[in-house]
Amino acid sequence: MNGYPPRSIFRRFRWTLAILAFLSGVSYAQFAVGAVFKGSYPIKVGTTVGMVADIVKEVAGSMAVVTNIIGAGVDPHVYNPTRGDVAVLMKSDIIFYSGLLLEGQMTEILAKVGAKKPVHAVTELLQKEYLIHDDTTNHDDPHVWMDVKGWSKAVEVVAKALADFDPPNAAYYGKNAESYLVRLKELDEYSRTAIASIPENRRVLVTAHDAFNYLSRAYGIEVLGIQGISTESEAGLKDINRIVEILVTRIVPAVFVETSVSDKNVKALIEGAAARSHRVTIGGELFSDAMGNPGTYEGTYIGMIDHNVTTISRALGGNAPAGGMSGKLSPKH
Repeated sequence: MNGYPPRSIFRRFRWTLAILAFLSGVSYAQFAVGAVFKGSYPIKVGTTVGMVADIVKEVAGSMAVVTNIIGAGVDPHVYNPTRGDVAVLMKSDIIFYSGLLLEGQMTEILAKVGAKKPVHAVTELLQKEYLIHDDTTNHDDPHVWMDVKGWSKAVEVVAKALADFDPPNAAYYGKNAESYLVRLKELDEYSRTAIASIPENRRVLVTAHDAFNYLSRAYGIEVLGIQGISTESEAGLKDINRIVEILVTRIVPAVFVETSVSDKNVKALIEGAAARSHRVTIGGELFSDAMGNPGTYEGTYIGMIDHNVTTISRALGGNAPAGGMSGKLSPKH
């Protein structure tokens, strides 16, 4: 077991045959990696997850229309791509995905489509030394977007890929990327300040699964995930008891649920702490593998991280403002 979505040999073989059969019937546009766009604007861009889609929208601006596959509240670790998803990819002029096996069940499809048109992992510029390796799965942790500075490298990937694909608008993409990176720098600084405001003994983030390790390293907060880096890993009673002991010993006031992951294990922690006369509350709902609803501030990458950092800080005793970095967070958050 590698910690990522398990599939039987029969299921994998059946799925692969189905996808290849579909792809074989598609009339491909003549693209190749490194090709230059020769169609009519806007460029059709396909993306896999919201965090990637948001970068592309910021950098591409009015020159592209972005179609994202895995939406709000959906867990990409266990997402099964549909025939419609394949159609989206085939109709796209260029494709961006996160990489590092986040989209585990789409790997075969992306590789196949990548032989016909440009397909880019936005994490491709990250050095091996930067990545957090998980020994239990023998894979690098894919949740890079939790570190704003690290995720900024993805902006560079998108800007360069679009510039290479559409040279006449290279300066436009570069300018948009530069502007967006300024905003991300502000978000990075806010995140560091907000987390630092939490009393040191309470600086412990307990969540459903290990999606926050890059946030931990970047902003100085201990993170304890009940499950591993993939939501397909199972949490045992030993894991629950270990974390309950920490909650009780350090008098941690809150734990957190995630929008795309079941909350049953988090509730087990609360019950376990209560049995030991320590009251723990749910400090809020965090965005881990998916952003908020489209059209909302939390449905953007900046809004997603702003929400997470503000929610964590306030629930654990920090002094982040209720409205977040720039007062845009929804009141319910």
